[in-house]
Amino acid sequence: MSERPSTPILDNVNVPADMKGLSDAELSRLADEVRAETISAVSETGGHLGAGLGVVELSVALHAVFNTPHDKLIWDVGHQCYPHKILTGRRDRIRTLRQKDGLSGFTKRSESTYDPFGAGHSSTSISAALGLAVARDLGGAPEHGIGDTIAVIGDGSMSAGMAFEAMNNAGHLGKRMFVVLNDNEMSIAPPVGALSSYLSRLYAEEPFQELKAAAKGAVSLLPGPLQEGARRAKEMVKSMTVGGTLFEELGFSYVGPIDGHDMESLLAVLRTVKARATKPMLIHVITKKGKGYSPAETATDRGHATARFDVATGKQINTPSNAPSYTSVFGRALVDLAANDARICAVTAAMPDGTGLAQMAQRYPSRCFDVGIAEQHGVTFAAALAAGGMKPFCTMYSTFLQRGYDQVVHDVAIQRLPVRFAIDRAGLVGADGATHAGAFDLAYLSNLPGFVVMAPSDEAELMHMVATAASIDDRPSAFRYPRGEGVGVEIPEHGEVLEIGKGRIIREGAKVAILSLGTRLSEVEKAADNLITRGINPTIADARFAKPLDKDLILDLAGNHEVLVTIEEGAVGGFGSHVAQLLAEEGVFDTGLRFRSMTLPDTFTDHANARDMYNSACLCAGDIEAKVLNALGIAQLGRTRA
Repeated sequence: MSERPSTPILDNVNVPADMKGLSDAELSRLADEVRAETISAVSETGGHLGAGLGVVELSVALHAVFNTPHDKLIWDVGHQCYPHKILTGRRDRIRTLRQKDGLSGFTKRSESTYDPFGAGHSSTSISAALGLAVARDLGGAPEHGIGDTIAVIGDGSMSAGMAFEAMNNAGHLGKRMFVVLNDNEMSIAPPVGALSSYLSRLYAEEPFQELKAAAKGAVSLLPGPLQEGARRAKEMVKSMTVGGTLFEELGFSYVGPIDGHDMESLLAVLRTVKARATKPMLIHVITKKGKGYSPAETATDRGHATARFDVATGKQINTPSNAPSYTSVFGRALVDLAANDARICAVTAAMPDGTGLAQMAQRYPSRCFDVGIAEQHGVTFAAALAAGGMKPFCTMYSTFLQRGYDQVVHDVAIQRLPVRFAIDRAGLVGADGATHAGAFDLAYLSNLPGFVVMAPSDEAELMHMVATAASIDDRPSAFRYPRGEGVGVEIPEHGEVLEIGKGRIIREGAKVAILSLGTRLSEVEKAADNLITRGINPTIADARFAKPLDKDLILDLAGNHEVLVTIEEGAVGGFGSHVAQLLAEEGVFDTGLRFRSMTLPDTFTDHANARDMYNSACLCAGDIEAKVLNALGIAQLGRTRA
């Protein structure tokens, strides 16, 4: 464990109210101490480091100027909230970040009154800040009271349509609220799109920088005699450089750009706008992701996400594994197919590395598209690529694809377009918790007519399913796979095309059949080994397809066994529900079959390591064994763990 940093000022700051008596110089030193404490804590827990380091000064300044929690401070996504947590009564638990029963890696309403609106996905903060401002003005929640509302949103998150929908509505309503645009030119991946170029021009043009002093405060906030001259000068500069300020056209007063690491400038501007603003205000702050920690500053992702690391060197402390990750196996399989088919292309939404597309982007850049944080657009864009004769793989995390669900239905499924959805982070994902868990894709895709939905049991099966999806040209398809390493099976050089809707028998048995979909198959095999010691030899089958179901396989299992158990890494309403529907329609339950379905529980599972999360969800080998014994009416002494 690294030596804890010396933090004499921070040691006397438990909540933001403790900062009110500090001088500006002391606040600057406090920021240095918060940065050191953040680095020290994340070195022990792992987590999202770079984003927090970029907003240390901003976090201190906002809490020093505004009166949180009466004033509502909303962090978009929440990757950058660790300094905020240190300053709001949670420093004593900061080394439990993302651990079982510890602090969430994101803002969370149930965790603190200083977290007025939870997050995990991007681009929600402006909508939330506006909603709270309207609730304030309508007299909502009088027992709490709502003061000012402040949204802090990154330039990457501002590329999403939802942010502009909220800006447009806020400008129309004209409520007093503050949006801090944290512009670091770096989301998870380098930002893309016209907005990024606009912001770059806005603060890169020399004439604008020369007039920085005039631009620092909104014209309406200047003393009367200076307003007209400043207004005319500002308009002249705008016409010379960017042709008008986008944000002011949306109804916001614009202040900036401001150096987000200059405490003096931050405090001066925030105090001024707090004292004088009467309408929506956008404060444009320039920061550097990973600021103040060289290993983060020099990393390609600016230290976005890291395992535990050595503070002195920045070297990450990873658990060695001989098995490749499912993500990397997908990336390899896609590049292999793309080499032989010029119509194969890929679409992702600001996650080229996280979804395994980096190799595809490097080898075939003209066929790999990062649309930014815009899942809705990404899905429809992929649909049109398919309509134009291409073979698009729309590659997103399960939890992020939820944001484009209407487009999946309206633009893909109804038109029966052959978009291939590569769904990463299926099932429970560990330390990121409920906001990032891929719990619902089996349910929300399997209910769509015409969809093919697959789930591999191991990394070799994933290779086959990528090849299978590429071969499907008459309807949409999806394959889902978990975060992390595979089980270590031998991976074929090339994937084979599977017969659509056909599962496979893994081992033959009697009396009990266990039908698995996805990577719980390894736990099923452990459970079967335990059951054999009790004289029960179950049949094990790998469904491979959630849709279309392998009707013949399922009816054969049901007709030749007393008990049929399904298991999946998804919520109620998915694979098991479709199997139950089939059995009911075929009248199988009338024969006395004892059917059980094992799914994720009907709750949001809190963050922990993946193994603990699946234990909590009762989807491990001991739970499968117990489910079988219960169905057979065999008493147990206790829950077996394996």
